[in-house]
Amino acid sequence: MNIKIKHTSITIIFLLLFYSCEGYLDPESMIELTVDQATKDYNYSKSRVASIYSDIESGFSNIGGAMLASASDEAEHAIENSSVHYFNRGTWNQFYNPDNAWSHYYRAISKVNQYLIASDSINLDRYKHNPSLQDAYRNYVEEINRWEYEVRFLRAYFYFELIKRYGGVPLIKEPIVFNNNLKTVPRNTLDECIQFILDECDSTVAVLPVRYNSEELGRVTKVAALALKSRVLLYAASNLFNDPGWATGYTSPELISLSGESREARWEAAAEAAKEVIDVAESNGYGLSVSYSSLFGPNTHTNNEVLFFRREGNSNSFERTNFSVGFDLGESGTNPSQNLVDAYEMRNGKSISDNASGYNPQNPYLNRDPRLEMTIIRNNAQFKGRIIETFEGGRDGPPIIRATKTGYYLKKYVNEDLNLVTGQTSTHSWVIFRLSEFYLNYAEALNEFDPGNSDIAIYINKIRKRNDVGMPAVSSGLSQSQMRERIYNEKRVEFAFEGHRFWDVRRWMNAGTLLSTPLLGVKINRNPDYSLDYSVREIETRIFSPKMYLYPIPQNEIYINKNLIQNPLW
Repeated sequence: MNIKIKHTSITIIFLLLFYSCEGYLDPESMIELTVDQATKDYNYSKSRVASIYSDIESGFSNIGGAMLASASDEAEHAIENSSVHYFNRGTWNQFYNPDNAWSHYYRAISKVNQYLIASDSINLDRYKHNPSLQDAYRNYVEEINRWEYEVRFLRAYFYFELIKRYGGVPLIKEPIVFNNNLKTVPRNTLDECIQFILDECDSTVAVLPVRYNSEELGRVTKVAALALKSRVLLYAASNLFNDPGWATGYTSPELISLSGESREARWEAAAEAAKEVIDVAESNGYGLSVSYSSLFGPNTHTNNEVLFFRREGNSNSFERTNFSVGFDLGESGTNPSQNLVDAYEMRNGKSISDNASGYNPQNPYLNRDPRLEMTIIRNNAQFKGRIIETFEGGRDGPPIIRATKTGYYLKKYVNEDLNLVTGQTSTHSWVIFRLSEFYLNYAEALNEFDPGNSDIAIYINKIRKRNDVGMPAVSSGLSQSQMRERIYNEKRVEFAFEGHRFWDVRRWMNAGTLLSTPLLGVKINRNPDYSLDYSVREIETRIFSPKMYLYPIPQNEIYINKNLIQNPLW
């Protein structure tokens, strides 16, 4: 498509959601602008870029007020009317999807395209022709050039968010005006979509800086572009995009599966991309945080492990949603599952299912991987200055209305210092890329094409050896399948509640087993002598069928555009 927007003198209202967190523009100050003003004025152009950044979604409460974790085996959401439960009941479809990503990301992509077509029109004449403002002029020219590559990265990121949900989607690279016929735009192949994202990442890497000063944290960097490229290549090598066998009888496999290159070559490319992220990041001041617990608080955005994030304004809504009902205004929210708790190893590095691990089901939290205590609030834990009581009849447990369904509450990302009654707030930053992901991406990809490579265990163990974790090293002598399971489990516990699990089990294609397994919790009874009895109980039987490996294209879009082919089995 080569469709251009003509600049006119008519008055329009720009309905942009201007991002005010960085102070670019107060959303209440939206005014009527001419097209020339909105596209040529430096300050309004800056606000348009900020608006595009605001289309990055955080994962704090984006699915009916819930985290995506509650649509996986990580958690159950305590609030019954949340739309996240449609995923677990199997009642979502092409007519209703709680994660309405199609319209959100295509609106964002449209904003990028509209910005790019007009970005060369930004008028800096009052600086260019003033001898005393030459330094400012040069800085503005450099900044405007950088904006182009920042928004191109964001468009690539938005397309990745689409393809991991839908497979191949229509690649729209130019602005579309109202009189253009959108009823005939087909889906591009998955190969074409992935190549477009990779090309945009390469272009961005060549231009953007590796780091910004503290005033511009959160902007796209070279390292963020390398990180997106790495994640895309990992998905491209994984089972979902290489095995269309689940889509029985589907006549357009090119929309959901890749062709050409061998799986081994894809895994090798994924390993090389992850290693490049690590090398460039670590040579430019990024590094693995020595403290796991410090990664998810008010200072997340300044942590050198974090490569890219979405910073929220001051609020306490996440705490209000996720504090126990035993605290004033707490709503319980995200209840971690027993399935997840059981994934945390013992301190000796053995699984709790290993008879030699020393696990005691009546003292289940003793000597466990320290990340369990940093991620999940369990019975008898200290939180907000008191002991948590999730046992039957306890201050935080059943039969209190909306008490935890699983026996657990969420700790990761929750600021326990906030007082909801007095209205205290703090900043929250949703991590999109952090360095440890690429240690494990590197290990996963290496294990698939070069099993036994010593780097596999080295990079897993770097994560396990954090100062406040200190887990035993994983042996480099494991078989390929044994190492694969260790990597999968390491990802599960390291990135719990960070938005990975829902997608990982799909790309690994083990969601059919894991997401159909009953979601478990713990029932705790307190005896007259105050001793406790723990028993595992089933919370919910969940539904997952093969068609759910990809989202359905929204049916309304197919009604409008007959050339959009629906995804398999929907």
